[in-house]
Amino acid sequence: MKKRKLGNLEVSELGFGCMGMSFGFGPAGDKKEMIGILRAAVERGITFFDTAEIYGPYTNEELVGEALGPVRDQVVIATKFGFDIKEGALLSDLNSKPEHIKRAVDGSLKRLKIDVIDLLYQHRVDDKVPIEDVAGVVKELIKEGKVKHFGLSEASAATVRRAHAVQAVTAVQNEYSLWFRRPELELIPMLEELNIGLVPYSPLGKGYLTGKIDENFKFTEKDFRTMSPRFAPEAIKANQGLIGLLNEIAQKKDATPAQIALAWLLAKKPYLSPIPGTTKMSRMEENAAAADIELTKQDVEEIETAASKIAVQGERYPAHLEAMTNR
Repeated sequence: MKKRKLGNLEVSELGFGCMGMSFGFGPAGDKKEMIGILRAAVERGITFFDTAEIYGPYTNEELVGEALGPVRDQVVIATKFGFDIKEGALLSDLNSKPEHIKRAVDGSLKRLKIDVIDLLYQHRVDDKVPIEDVAGVVKELIKEGKVKHFGLSEASAATVRRAHAVQAVTAVQNEYSLWFRRPELELIPMLEELNIGLVPYSPLGKGYLTGKIDENFKFTEKDFRTMSPRFAPEAIKANQGLIGLLNEIAQKKDATPAQIALAWLLAKKPYLSPIPGTTKMSRMEENAAAADIELTKQDVEEIETAASKIAVQGERYPAHLEAMTNR
């Protein structure tokens, strides 16, 4: 698989979002099986892995640490701080106080069984702590050798600029896909100006863009998509036009809808690396093969022209979680 640059950090063209193996989409996957998938992803050329202390909480970092320990010198590991974790909570209050960040980093290093975090993100912007203070703490952690690169997740363009003035931001992680394109408005032009990479999470629309979810799909009790207005049965049905579009293009390219959705992202900008996640070996292989699909400029224009005529229904998060984004 080809490499790309996020700022001055080299990563594989496609990364791997590890969250769903432990958290968010129902019961955690079988540990041995998940480790097998992660190691197979490395063999397939995927070397960029994303986790966070909140995923579990904690168990996803432990899984990633165990899985990637034998290949540590081949991979880039990204993790995140920023939630004030309370036992048993799906998501809890934000906390980016300097002392909390330092404790979080020490915990992540221990769970991941590594000496340095390759890319450390603030998971969500904490409006109670100036971003300059957050960037300053990460700058200290970089000097101490505990962190290599600084990132932000779901931050506004203005906040990224302020952080970057204190400590260079290597990458911004944001939801970005054919069904959520807000980053194109202000964020992406700013990233290009400042030579900051983009890491699209949920590049397959939390599974929707695979074409495997319809209004009759049954989510498990612990699946966080049950909280999302965009996954209400009526919204799922209303958004099928997007799946029809992907299917049409996929047939022309001898590909799957998921592969077209990923190939579209890869064709957009050279400084982004999407991080699709999965708990299935076959899906990992399918996602990885998307890097082999080349879309021409005309292909991209045709996809976007058709997609612009489809109004996506439903908000991506419930209001209290959406309020944590684009700050």
